Amino acid sequence: MPAIGEQAPDFELLNQDGEPTKLSDYRGKKVILFAYPKAGTSGCTTQACGLRDEYPNFEASNAVVLGISPDEPKDNLKWKKAENLPYDLLSDPEHKILDAWGAWGEKSMYGKKYMGVIRSHWVIDEDGKILDEQIKISPKDSVKKASAMVK
Repeated sequence: MPAIGEQAPDFELLNQDGEPTKLSDYRGKKVILFAYPKAGTSGCTTQACGLRDEYPNFEASNAVVLGISPDEPKDNLKWKKAENLPYDLLSDPEHKILDAWGAWGEKSMYGKKYMGVIRSHWVIDEDGKILDEQIKISPKDSVKKASAMVK
């Protein structure tokens, strides 16, 4: 699992359009990478739309946003269009990247335990170093903390 101050490990996943996208494609910009459990659910929509609403400020700070979840590209595309999200959503159906970054683990709901995405985000600097990591964060706090780190 990468840590603050370390180089973010590069990866390649398909975006919502089925196009390969690498983290290293964004060198020279800050990156807010957020992990969300499922496109179209309430908490994920709160997080994604909060980041959408902050996007002009991110752009002004030379930053981009990337979402990552186990959703298939077609599901991410549908959600991106429905919520007018201005950034790419990456598909990690086998949760290899989510697991490697510490955002895949045991969760529980109504007393049942299961494996799933742990809502998280990372802020990565222009050189690919991790500036901030928030594992298991609420949707609203994720937006606030990511915004504060980029300004």
